[in-house]
Amino acid sequence: MRITLTVNGETHRLDVEPRRILADVLREECRLTGTHLGCEHGVCGACTVLVDGEAVRSCLVFAVQCDGSSMGTVEGLAGPGGDPHPLQRAFSAEHALQCGFCTPGFLMVAAGALAADPGLADSPEKVDALVGSNLCRCTGYEPIRRAILRAAREQNAPRPDDMRDPPQRPSAHNRP
Repeated sequence: MRITLTVNGETHRLDVEPRRILADVLREECRLTGTHLGCEHGVCGACTVLVDGEAVRSCLVFAVQCDGSSMGTVEGLAGPGGDPHPLQRAFSAEHALQCGFCTPGFLMVAAGALAADPGLADSPEKVDALVGSNLCRCTGYEPIRRAILRAAREQNAPRPDDMRDPPQRPSAHNRP
């Protein structure tokens, strides 16, 4: 079947067999190997990608089911200038990167959750549930949990360009 996928902003027109799973198509046809296949039963989460903004286990979805969809993979997380996504910075800062096999899935499930719920930083319970949805054998989950909370706080922190009335520096005329 002929399908069209928009992956990380790039359109891919592909001929795929109806039985091919999305993870295989992303890895083999689109050459985006950051999507890892672990259990191939939807349990581990290493294959998580965003399909139309929703976190999806790409080992459980046929590529033809995504025809016309927009998706994001870990390769598309960085900003347009190559600046790391807040999650990527936080995972590095919090030492949430061990062997790295599960990392793309955690990054993508967290990216989907952060986009859907900007208040995630105020809900450690939601972050715990999010972290519990994927499997990791190296980190013990705590660094991943801290990284997601850190990224959520960073994402919600006011930036100088967001401020309407930036603080004024006292001038020589109005100093006490």
